[in-house]
Amino acid sequence: QVQLVESGGGLVQAGGSLRLSCAASGRTFSSYAMGWFRQAPGKEREFVAAISARGGSTSYTDSVKGRFTISRDNAKNTVYLQMNNLKPEDTAVYYCNTVAGRFPIGSWGQGTQVTVSS
Repeated sequence: QVQLVESGGGLVQAGGSLRLSCAASGRTFSSYAMGWFRQAPGKEREFVAAISARGGSTSYTDSVKGRFTISRDNAKNTVYLQMNNLKPEDTAVYYCNTVAGRFPIGSWGQGTQVTVSS
């Protein structure tokens, strides 16, 4: 079982950037595809981005394409989400998880809050 700790969130103005990190425990991190999800107040948690186990394939939800980039460093057991040109509608708690396609399959961490002011 992979345990996950998200970090890097904060308050940023619209148009700004943040880089989220997700540190994973366990020796099997490099065996798993990983994804980022987010949950805005009053809304369901939604898929944001995913990356294959070795990092060769990525996918994104349409609303973040061209603005967000997912990457991973298997030597550091960490997956990242670089977020550029942030918009107020990106405000949410962001979570990472192991994934099958775009579906989470592991346990959730505590998440990291991202707030974008207009």
